[in-house]
Amino acid sequence: MKLMLLVGAGGFLGTVLRYAVSSLMKDICGNGFPWGTLVVNLVGCLVFGVILGLFSRSGSLYSAWCVMLTTGVCGGFTTFSAFANEGMQMLQAGNIVGFLGYVATSVGVGVCLTGLGFWMFK
Repeated sequence: MKLMLLVGAGGFLGTVLRYAVSSLMKDICGNGFPWGTLVVNLVGCLVFGVILGLFSRSGSLYSAWCVMLTTGVCGGFTTFSAFANEGMQMLQAGNIVGFLGYVATSVGVGVCLTGLGFWMFK
């Protein structure tokens, strides 16, 4: 239960940060391109990797702090970071076909399903 509360608190922080960064980027760059989402996703990937790298040094990848920061903060900030990490793990394991299928399916089908959901409930 303690870990769930930590992840939830981290998720709250990540979500608030996502909103702040996205709003700031919209104010700076306008609405012509989703700069806020792009920046959030790329920064989230970098931060996720940094956190994993730091916690792997001490062998504490499954510690409460690591889970709170990755699943909670980064997950609230962007779910793209988890997607990127899982893809990286497939590549590290040499699973190129699985990686390509995962990326193509996640992006292609994800965009299609978003469009379908919008169209169905428009």
